[in-house]
Amino acid sequence: MNDQDRSARPRVGVVGLGAMGLGMARSLRDAGFDVGVHDLRPDVASAFAVDGGTAYASAGELAASVDVLVGVVVNAAQVESVLFGDGNGDGDGGAAERLHPGSVYVMCSTADPTWSADLERRLAERGVLYLDAPISGGAARAASGQLTMMTSGAPTAYAIAGPVLDAMSSTVYRLGDEAGIGSKVKVVNQLLAGVHIAAAAEAMALGIKAGVPADALYEVITHSAGNSWMFENRMAHVLAGDYTPLSAVDIFVKDLGLVLDAARPEKFPLPLAATAHQMFLQASASGLGGEDDSAVIKIFPGIELPGQDTGIELPGQEEV
Repeated sequence: MNDQDRSARPRVGVVGLGAMGLGMARSLRDAGFDVGVHDLRPDVASAFAVDGGTAYASAGELAASVDVLVGVVVNAAQVESVLFGDGNGDGDGGAAERLHPGSVYVMCSTADPTWSADLERRLAERGVLYLDAPISGGAARAASGQLTMMTSGAPTAYAIAGPVLDAMSSTVYRLGDEAGIGSKVKVVNQLLAGVHIAAAAEAMALGIKAGVPADALYEVITHSAGNSWMFENRMAHVLAGDYTPLSAVDIFVKDLGLVLDAARPEKFPLPLAATAHQMFLQASASGLGGEDDSAVIKIFPGIELPGQDTGIELPGQEEV
């Protein structure tokens, strides 16, 4: 495959087939890419391949076969394991040593911007290009190729991976020529998301404590100036009494921790983010870490939460 053909239709792999990664892999397949996949759950990768594509036993084997490797794992530690670990315990070696020079690693996790910038340097030492590319959307938008991507990296990386990004996303923001800027924007997004969820939970809890029917409060607020996207989305889960983890409490323990870590070297105060972080920490310490992030409302004492469907349609949830 010559450079022109590779830019038009690069070979692509996806590591991590959770709700987001699986949808992204399907979007790439629907767009006509030959997609290779790897997941720690071999049955998930094999099930994907039934309808097209190839399942690989290790991240290293997948990396050796592609021009663009998209990592959709939870955090920086998992990225490190994929790239520099021992093949996730399969003895195959990390993916970084198997990526060929000139290939691109696309990092879609929410991670520390400084770490992301350093990862670009580490991969460059191996001749591998890098895009810092956190995502926002949700499982449904991932499956339909409608994600938002907050990206930064070298123009040479975009030249190869651009068609892949476009196939997964409705909007690809190119925020700069160096890694880390995309992750900085995602950190700001997570600050807002976490604070908005915590504020929504506090407001709903206050209304319930004051004796306002929860469904009536939801109806009024979602048609008033105090509404937010997070109130409308997450408090619908509270009304339904459904705390199935689409985005878990512990995600915001991690992400708001990243927000505070990013501000600390600048000695920059983040009082709202710090309070929201403490709320999610309290929820996690109470055993709610694996529940939906709307379960942060359960930290408030003396309120009786809805436990059944109230007739309000439960919306999908955005992976923020």
